Amino acid sequence: MSKRVLLVEDEAPIREMLEFVLVQYGFQTIQAEDFDVALEKLVEPYPDIILLDWMLPGGSGIQLAKKLKQHQHARNIPIIMLTARGEEEDKIRGLEVGADDYITKPFSPKELIARIKAVLRRAAPTASEEPIHFNGLNLDPVSHRVTANDEPLDMGPTEFKLLHFFMAHAERVYSREQLLDNVWGTNVYVEDRTVDVHIRRLRKAMEKFGHDAMIQTVRGAGYRFSSKI
Repeated sequence: MSKRVLLVEDEAPIREMLEFVLVQYGFQTIQAEDFDVALEKLVEPYPDIILLDWMLPGGSGIQLAKKLKQHQHARNIPIIMLTARGEEEDKIRGLEVGADDYITKPFSPKELIARIKAVLRRAAPTASEEPIHFNGLNLDPVSHRVTANDEPLDMGPTEFKLLHFFMAHAERVYSREQLLDNVWGTNVYVEDRTVDVHIRRLRKAMEKFGHDAMIQTVRGAGYRFSSKI
């Protein structure tokens, strides 16, 4: 079954161009031209991914991303921000409110499709792997769930994949570049700083019972997952 993309973009020519590209690559599209319509489109069957413009009538893409992360059914849908803003602080701000990736206009159709496929791969559960357990922290790749002391933890698809990689390679130090290669993939350009943002989000999701301390910063080297707190 083809993946459904919610395309939130206020400029009709850009929206039509994006729809054309997405359909060419086998995606179904749902279109929304502003903040309110985007929320109205969040009905079953829910989209598999959301392309979200930074500037929208009725509210910014940042505000909408925050709203989506509070939505019962949309909170785990990955988001790619579409933005003309190239400044690093704006990109980081988008990631910090819940976006999984960003792409700066103008971009090529091939780059857009590569980003969408990469984010969808990160969001997809891995059906063939065994659950992993450490000190009350449990990750099940099949059900795509994480619990701490039997209570569910809420985290996005990138944080899930990052934690899965860490738990499967405990006690080893990985540089930002190595984490990018293993979690994001070598065929997608993402800045090193992006890793730090997702590490912060992962730690925040794990902090209730102190499991955030398992994600350790190794000065000058990178990050390590360790059960030895």
